[in-house]
Amino acid sequence: MNWRQEVDLRKEAFLNDLKGLLTIPSVLDESKTGPNEPFGPEVRQALDYMLELGQRDGFITKDVDGYAGHLEYGEGEELVGILCHLDVVPAGDGWTYGAFNPTITDGKIFARGSNDDKGPTMAAYYGLRIVKELGLPLSKRVRLIAGCDEESEWRCVREYFKQEEMPTYGFAPDADFPIINAEKGLYDGVLKQLPIQRVTGTKHHLVSFISGERPNMVPDVATAVLKTNEVLEEQFEAYLEKYEADGTCVFEEGMYTFTIKGVAAHAMEPDNGVNAAYVLAGFLLTLALDIQGERYIEFVRHVFADSRGISLGIEASDETGDLTINGGVFRYNDTERMATVNIRYPYTAKFTERLQNLKEIALSFGFELTTKHHMPPHHVSEDHPLVTTLAGVYERQTGESAHLMAIGGGTYARSLEAGVAFGALFPGAKDVAHQVDEYMEVEDLLRAAAIYAEAIYELAK
Repeated sequence: MNWRQEVDLRKEAFLNDLKGLLTIPSVLDESKTGPNEPFGPEVRQALDYMLELGQRDGFITKDVDGYAGHLEYGEGEELVGILCHLDVVPAGDGWTYGAFNPTITDGKIFARGSNDDKGPTMAAYYGLRIVKELGLPLSKRVRLIAGCDEESEWRCVREYFKQEEMPTYGFAPDADFPIINAEKGLYDGVLKQLPIQRVTGTKHHLVSFISGERPNMVPDVATAVLKTNEVLEEQFEAYLEKYEADGTCVFEEGMYTFTIKGVAAHAMEPDNGVNAAYVLAGFLLTLALDIQGERYIEFVRHVFADSRGISLGIEASDETGDLTINGGVFRYNDTERMATVNIRYPYTAKFTERLQNLKEIALSFGFELTTKHHMPPHHVSEDHPLVTTLAGVYERQTGESAHLMAIGGGTYARSLEAGVAFGALFPGAKDVAHQVDEYMEVEDLLRAAAIYAEAIYELAK
């Protein structure tokens, strides 16, 4: 069977269907939730789009209350799962072609979600479609499950598996090839500052400090408003020059508004970005702030001083990688003083002890840490039939070794009792998930679709 030839015969249809999905700004909007759209109308629109594709192409489809949906093909007692997601992180500013205006140039398709995870989702869908259209005999059912809250709290898969059966095994096309059989533990917490009695007579009063939109993103913009009678332009410009930072300051009616630009990146590797909040806090730390503001800024600089938790004494590392820590959302004003913390920890780390250390450090700065979401590490053994089957497919189609990997990101694979992440990024490809001008190589998507087609057949035949 020439799987790639089958993909090429459907290339135009594949790209048209993908562009249609990429035009939908399926970002979580909890201000507009409603019946059967728990994550907002745009995410609902993306789910409807995929279900309509499935109906068009003759799959059995089901909508699970807007949390997720599936497209199914085949017969048998056992079930093979392909877990994808249709929601995307906020676009941010600075896109060359527009975040939701999918554009193909230089062999790349640019749009939010092209890499994470709409492009790979469509590749997996076309893999399943090819198996169906060829009428290949299967002994298992295959179900492409499309979730709608992966970039936030995973409420989609939790609700889905309350109502639907757990696949025997499966994969998530939401990471890297060859095969990811181990994923770090994921922890999301909220740090809230306790109130401090105001002290009058300070030179600079921190009115607000705002940065970031999602815990799992490195924030690329930070803004602080400062009430003061002093002139600070030269001091700010000197700071920008010293640290090669990009920023502006505006003075109006006794208030300075300072803005710093950083570089967005996925929180699984904070060092791929530049945390704008941390950089701006460095400037504010040089000023004589009011005590509440000073403690907040000191805390930001201490907790997020490095991406490995070394300054906190919670570092850890094993074959699955280093512990990483990211500050994604910062809000400081008269009614709210908080920061989020996203930690990804190795498989062997004793996280309970490290979490207790972080809580004690936070309390010493006047902050309380509460857990918002926690997923333990995930691991599938190298001799599991799922792993060996996928390895065989990858090696046949690429001629390269299907070595096993571990990641700091969290994929839907961990929601399966036996699941791995399987593509769609090939070795050497640049990972631009969550970044401005996110893209995917068109050739890589076509290669992935061919691999997925054979993988689906081999797992379900």
